[in-house]
Amino acid sequence: MQAKLSTMFQSLQVRNYRLFASGQLIKLIGVWMMFIAQDWLVLELSDNSATALGVVTALQFTPVLLLTLLSGRLADRYDKRVLLFAANAFWTVLALGMSLLVLTDLVQLWHVFAFAALLGTANAVETPVRQAFVSELVGTSLLPNALSLNAAVFNSARIVGPAVAGLAIAAFDVGPVFLFTALSSIAPLVNVVRMRTAELHRDALLPRDERASARVVDGLRYVWRRPDLLLPMAVMSVIGMSLFNFQLTLAALAKTVFHTGAASFGLFSTALAVGALGGALSGTGRRSRPSVWLVLGAAIACASFGTLVGFASTYWLVVTLLVPTGFFMVFFAQAANQRVQLGVDAAFRGRVMALWVLVFLGTNPVGAPLIGWVAEHFGAGASIWMGGLISLAAALIALTWQLRRSGARVRFRVLPMPRFYVTSTDC
Repeated sequence: MQAKLSTMFQSLQVRNYRLFASGQLIKLIGVWMMFIAQDWLVLELSDNSATALGVVTALQFTPVLLLTLLSGRLADRYDKRVLLFAANAFWTVLALGMSLLVLTDLVQLWHVFAFAALLGTANAVETPVRQAFVSELVGTSLLPNALSLNAAVFNSARIVGPAVAGLAIAAFDVGPVFLFTALSSIAPLVNVVRMRTAELHRDALLPRDERASARVVDGLRYVWRRPDLLLPMAVMSVIGMSLFNFQLTLAALAKTVFHTGAASFGLFSTALAVGALGGALSGTGRRSRPSVWLVLGAAIACASFGTLVGFASTYWLVVTLLVPTGFFMVFFAQAANQRVQLGVDAAFRGRVMALWVLVFLGTNPVGAPLIGWVAEHFGAGASIWMGGLISLAAALIALTWQLRRSGARVRFRVLPMPRFYVTSTDC
C-alpha cells in the first residue's frame, strides 16, 4: 500500500509542482464555492430562471471561445510562469470587486453577467497556460501522473467546495462565500512567486527567437494532420457541449424538480465530484500514452451514465448515479487529455492545449443557453438525458470511424457459466 501511494503521488516529490498543486487546491475550493453561490444568486435574482443560468454560463465561457487560441500562442512565446501570475492577479481583483457588491446588497443580475464575462476572460488566458505549464514543472516522464493529480486536485475541490458552500449559504447567505473566494485566490499568486525557475524543465522548448514566430494557424494545421489528436478533441467537443453542463443542470434539477435548498444542491455536486475524484486517482499510475480504445470506451460509459441521471425519478437515485457519472466523466477527460499531451511536440504544446481547452470549455457558450432553454421548457431531467444521448451517439460514431480506419474489430465473447461441484465423503 505504501509503494502504491508513493507511485500515486510521485509528482508531489517535485517542489515546484507541490507549490503549484497546493495553490490550485486552495484557490479551487473557493472557486467551487463561488460557482454554487453564483448559481444560487442568479436563481434568486431571476425568479428561478434556468435560462438566466444558461446565459451566465455562456458569458463565463464565451471568452474561452474567443481568446483561448490567442492565449495558446502567448504560452508558446512567453514565460508561462509570468502569464500565470498575471491571470491569477486579475482573477483576485475581480473576485474582490464582486464580493463587495454582494456584501453591500448592491448586486443586480447584470452585475453577475458582467462578472461572469470578465471571469471568463481571466480563465481564457490562465487555463491553456496552466495546462501547458505542467510539463515544465515535472518533465515528460511524470507528466501522466501530474495530469491525473491535477484532476484529483480539481475534483477534491469539487467535493469540499460545493458541500461547504451549501452549508455556508444556508448559514450566512452568499456574500461571505464570494469573499472567501477572493481571499483563496491569493494562494496561487504566492506559490508562483516561490517557484525555482532553475528547476523548470524547459530543455525541449525552442530558443526564444524561434518561439517568437509561433502562429495560431500553425497549431491548427498541426492538429488537423494528426488524427490521433483530432479524434479525442472532436469527441470532447460534443460531450463538453451537450453533457458537461452539470453546473447548470444540477442547479435547475435541485431547485425546480426536487424543490430542495442550497445544501441539497451542494450534495448533487459533491456526489458528482466524489466519483470524479475516483476517476482522477485511477489514472495516477499511468506512465504511457492512453490508447484510443480506452478514450472511446470511457466516453461511451460517461454518456451512458449521464443519460441515466436524466431519467432518474427520485432524489437519492440521482445522487447515486452521479457518482459513476463523475467517475467516467473525469476518467474520459483525463485519458483524452493525456493522449493529446503525450502525443504533441513541445514547440506546439501551448497552442494545442489552447485548442483542447477550446473544445473542452469553449463549447459551453453554444450548449449552455440551449440546455437552459430545454431545462426551462421541458424539465431539467430532459436537458440531461438529451445531452447524454447526443454524447453517446458521438462516441459510437467515433468508435465506428476508428474501427474502419484501423481495420480492427470488436468481438463479444460470452464466457461459460462456472460450474460448482459438491463432493461428500461417506463416513
